[in-house]
Amino acid sequence: MSLMDISQIMDVIPHRYPFLLIDTIEEIEEGKKVIGKKCVSGNELFFQGHFPGNPVMPGVLIIEALAQAGAVALLSDPEMKGKTAYFAGIDKARFRKKVLPGDVLMLETEIVRRNGMMGVGKGVATVDGKKAAEVTLTFAIA
Repeated sequence: MSLMDISQIMDVIPHRYPFLLIDTIEEIEEGKKVIGKKCVSGNELFFQGHFPGNPVMPGVLIIEALAQAGAVALLSDPEMKGKTAYFAGIDKARFRKKVLPGDVLMLETEIVRRNGMMGVGKGVATVDGKKAAEVTLTFAIA
């Protein structure tokens, strides 16, 4: 059973369809780490234009999903209630495996450094235990 469903996620981050890219939160360590899940459906709007006939989830959306997981991790800290985490940087992004319709994308983002209203997280997305993408993310909290 999930710790947070989509409505609870929407209580923490401002994203909405079609830009909310996390379906559930499976594990959470307040202010430090989140494991989220995205069930990738063939009905996703981006598949209509991203390699029609050979659909692949865009890498930038995998990174965005990891950033959303990081935002949930940061904002789960009680002292961050009511704040918003903005993307401030992307470093060392690497794509290792295609993400296809029907895949279950596991999103693990760990906050490795916080300095006031800035945070840095490391994200790893996997499918069936195999790394699909990894990235270092910087957040600004407002």
